[in-house]
Amino acid sequence: MWSSGSPRAGRRRTLVRTAAAALSLATAAALAGCASADTSTGSSPSASAFKPATQKAGSQITVWADSTRLPSVEAYQKANPDVKMDIVTYDGGADGSTYLQSKVQLFDRTGSGWPDVVFGSPTDVTWASEPTTSGAQPFAAPLDSSLVPKSTLDGFAKGSLTPCEFDGHTYCLRNDIAQVVLWYNKDLMDKWGYEVPTTWEQYEALGKQVAKDHPGYLVGSVGDTNSHESYFWSGQCPAFQLTKPDTLRTDLQDPNCTKMAGLLDGLIDAKAVTTKGFFSQGFAKDSGSKVLMAYGPSWYGQYLFKTAFETPAKQIAAAPPLKWDGATTTATGNVGGGVWMVSSHSANLKASTDLVTWLTTSDENQAAAPTYPAYTKAAEAWLANPVNSDYFANDVSGPFKEAAGEVWIGWSNTKFSDATAWSSVVLPELTAGKSLTSTLEAWQKEISNEAKAEGYQVVNQ
Repeated sequence: MWSSGSPRAGRRRTLVRTAAAALSLATAAALAGCASADTSTGSSPSASAFKPATQKAGSQITVWADSTRLPSVEAYQKANPDVKMDIVTYDGGADGSTYLQSKVQLFDRTGSGWPDVVFGSPTDVTWASEPTTSGAQPFAAPLDSSLVPKSTLDGFAKGSLTPCEFDGHTYCLRNDIAQVVLWYNKDLMDKWGYEVPTTWEQYEALGKQVAKDHPGYLVGSVGDTNSHESYFWSGQCPAFQLTKPDTLRTDLQDPNCTKMAGLLDGLIDAKAVTTKGFFSQGFAKDSGSKVLMAYGPSWYGQYLFKTAFETPAKQIAAAPPLKWDGATTTATGNVGGGVWMVSSHSANLKASTDLVTWLTTSDENQAAAPTYPAYTKAAEAWLANPVNSDYFANDVSGPFKEAAGEVWIGWSNTKFSDATAWSSVVLPELTAGKSLTSTLEAWQKEISNEAKAEGYQVVNQ
């Protein structure tokens, strides 16, 4: 997924470079795995009173992008040579980086230097959509305020713009999503006569059957830094649920949390689900060929099975998300996806908005994108690209499109990463042989502490 970039067009300055490796691919694909909540509370005075900077038609725009999105920005520059662009490479908010926020705070103090367009994570939007400490308007421009047509905003997958929406306005455009689906090795499932599960209960039963019939084979992992987004987000566990913009509900004793923890504990005990991360050192070599199923994001196919595990083509297939027995609706999680923001300080809002619109919605760009586009029409073009489909044993279009509209918006986009508490509290306990159920209280406490440190009020029920 990381790219060295195409021949450069225009002037480019580099702030950060990142090495390419299988783990880096996964990190890039899962750039923003903690996104979404509807925190809309009506029209915001700051957004309603948005006052653009003095506009200078034809003026240069400065674009900050990560190395993965750099080729797309350069392609736009090549196709639009009349648009003056200064292209800067930076980390894009990966791994919880606060580089962008720190630089914007500096620019706020000095009164100049803001980039016109930035790629970032949904977490970046939480501070970029708020007025500054001095009371000035937010860094991000409200794109729904006469910048991006409503018809364009309505074209994004259901819920995918929720991380961009604060106080009734839309402050970013979603680049890609990482909706969770059920991956499985079709060759082995057919050979062994197993049916693909459609419910969590069937998944649990099949996992225990696999452990008995084919010891050593796996139906999942909870050992990666984003595993909770696949399982607990999909299970509608209210671990990160904003009830108001400043109030976070984290209730890991909710039945949806305890039920998922119990299901996974049973599969861990049966050795059907591993506590080692799929992307941990040595896993691909030692156990990659033993993964029968994996509940995870849409990028797993290319970046886990094909790149990391080197599973031969036409073996891996995708199925729609699972649901609980008796549930009338299906919900799933999201493990990644970045956003594009336009600066409220930009002196060339038209060129800046045109760029982010092209980057997120154009078939020309998104059909060749590394991960699944959030814009539904562009997603069709992406799915039609053989590069994104020829490797698989089935047509992944159906499961991908279904899951794209089923991401649960009750797992919220907060000012802090949802990965830190899981990684610092839960994963060490799992490695030590403790059960998931036994970690829920400590996990909730750590989430609460992080939330309070960021100024949230916390409720636990």
